[in-house]
Amino acid sequence: MSHRRRIGITAGAAALLLSATACSGLGRSTVGVLSFRGHDSPVEISYSNTLVTGCHRIAIPDGATHVVNNTLVDVVLYQNFDCKPSDEPNNGIYVATTLSDVTAPGAGSWRSFSVVH
Repeated sequence: MSHRRRIGITAGAAALLLSATACSGLGRSTVGVLSFRGHDSPVEISYSNTLVTGCHRIAIPDGATHVVNNTLVDVVLYQNFDCKPSDEPNNGIYVATTLSDVTAPGAGSWRSFSVVH
């Protein structure tokens, strides 16, 4: 293989790698379903293929107290609507992929979540 061809292949591979890395967060979504339920509520809200970027509000009026993470990514649950950490004891709870979590009685409910990516 000639020296010029090797340089061309190396430059092409580097350009391809850089372009794939630059766009890796755009449009990606979770694979699977996140399910939320309020305290003693039969109603369950599910989110499928949620974008991995940003803060997502949980659409349960009183917040969620039960979560099941059946996705391929981890999530962080927050007691506020803007996914910001605070001094609240139940704020910023990490729920790994394929696991679930339930708040203790009187601990408050989750209002938003973000995806760890």
